[in-house]
Amino acid sequence: MEREAPNKPTEADKKLQDELRASGDIPAHIAIIMDGNGRWAKQRSLPRVAGHRQGVSSVRDIVEACGQLGVEYLTLYAFSTENWNRPMDEVSTLMRLLLSSLSDETERLNKNNVHLTAIGDIKKLPIEVQEKLAESMSITQNNTGLTLNLALSYSGRWEIMEAVKEIAGKVQRGEITLDEINESLLSNNLTTAGMPEPDLLIRTGGEYRVSNFMLWQLAYSELYISESYWPEFDRAHLYEAIRDYQSRERRFGLVSEQVRRRSNGGEKSLATKIYETITGA
Repeated sequence: MEREAPNKPTEADKKLQDELRASGDIPAHIAIIMDGNGRWAKQRSLPRVAGHRQGVSSVRDIVEACGQLGVEYLTLYAFSTENWNRPMDEVSTLMRLLLSSLSDETERLNKNNVHLTAIGDIKKLPIEVQEKLAESMSITQNNTGLTLNLALSYSGRWEIMEAVKEIAGKVQRGEITLDEINESLLSNNLTTAGMPEPDLLIRTGGEYRVSNFMLWQLAYSELYISESYWPEFDRAHLYEAIRDYQSRERRFGLVSEQVRRRSNGGEKSLATKIYETITGA
């Protein structure tokens, strides 16, 4: 069946998006720690699940806006390994909400040319969630627009530990030597292999920590903290975060003069060449 045309931004929204594209680079990869659902609900004397349900609307708006802007990857910290330690009734509610969201949103994602992927210890999810997730990813696998990457049952330390185990096994089997272990090899054994590292990390809810999220990949990401809770966070907040990102100078350990020389097409410094060799930039 032929996919419907994707949703188009309003004229006012299109103007804002055009202004953003004209004013600087759009991050290729945005990662978001979606925090504050429970506090949003508590402020309104509502059960915590009300905040989680309202948060789905924010996901929908941000995914659509990122796709329209030309963001290539959007990684959402949807459920951490630590979240399994929450009260059982809340965990069960979150799993049911994830299941219903996948059922309700896959058609919309496909319509908007979004490719759905997931990272994390997926086998810990309830089997019905695993099956629905696999179905949704299969339906959208040939889409060429935004890649929406859900971090589910995810932990940065778990991910690095699994990569180390995989590499140690290769050494043990004689497939590689110790001298061949480098940053590129470790990156290629993470669950995000093949994705660019996040240019911008957004955390909502006003907390200043990364909470065990993409610990390796965030080494040079720009951080943006929003005081707004996730259910309040919409595309206007996203645009503000991107404007802030565009105002920054990303030096990657270099000095400003080296960055300007590089951006002006001048000869690359030794430090720049070393950085590009390490990161594959």
